[in-house]
Amino acid sequence: MKICIISDSHDNRRLMALAVEDALSHGAEAVLHCGDVVAPTTLRALQKFALPVHVIHGNNTGDMFNLSRLGAEAGSVIRYYGQDAAIELGGRNIFLVHYPHYAHAMACTGDYDMVCCGHDHRVEIKQVNNVKGGQSWVLNPGTVGGVGAPPTYIMGDLASMQFEVHDVPAAPNEMTNLTRVAIHAPEGGS
Repeated sequence: MKICIISDSHDNRRLMALAVEDALSHGAEAVLHCGDVVAPTTLRALQKFALPVHVIHGNNTGDMFNLSRLGAEAGSVIRYYGQDAAIELGGRNIFLVHYPHYAHAMACTGDYDMVCCGHDHRVEIKQVNNVKGGQSWVLNPGTVGGVGAPPTYIMGDLASMQFEVHDVPAAPNEMTNLTRVAIHAPEGGS
C-alpha cells in the first residue's frame, strides 16, 4: 500500500491538492495529514481524489467541531481523530501526532512501525531504536502549505517501508509564505 504523508497545510488548498494529485499519480491509496489544517473547509479540496484522508488537528486547531462534522458527512473521505491517532494501514501500525518530540517518544515505544508528525516545517525521514529492540520510522513531511519552507510531502510504500520526499509540483508564483522570519540586527551591526 502506498501512502501520501502531508502536514501543515495552513489553509493552502491549492498546494495541498497539488501534492495529493501528484501522490495519486505515484499510486497513493491513502493520505495521512499530520495537522495544522486550520479551516476544515481546506480538506474539501481532497474529496475529489476519493482517497481516505486520515487527519489530526495540530496546534492551529481551527474549528474542531466542524472538522469532526466534515468527517461525519455522508460520502466524506475525511477521517478526523483529534489531537493524535493510532491507525493500521497496509498491515502496519501507524501513529499520527503533530509534534516531533512527541513523535520521537512514541517511536521509541516500539508499538508502531512508523510515527508521522509535522509542526516544525522540517522534513525528516529516519529510524530510531525502540525499547523492544527494533527500530521505528519517524517521518515529518515538512509543510505542504509552503510556510517558511518549500512545499513538500512524503510518498511511502508500506510493503517495502521505503519513503521519499517529493516537492509539490507548483509554479514558483504558487509557493507562498516562503520568507523566513529573522531577528533584525541593529543598523550597521551583524
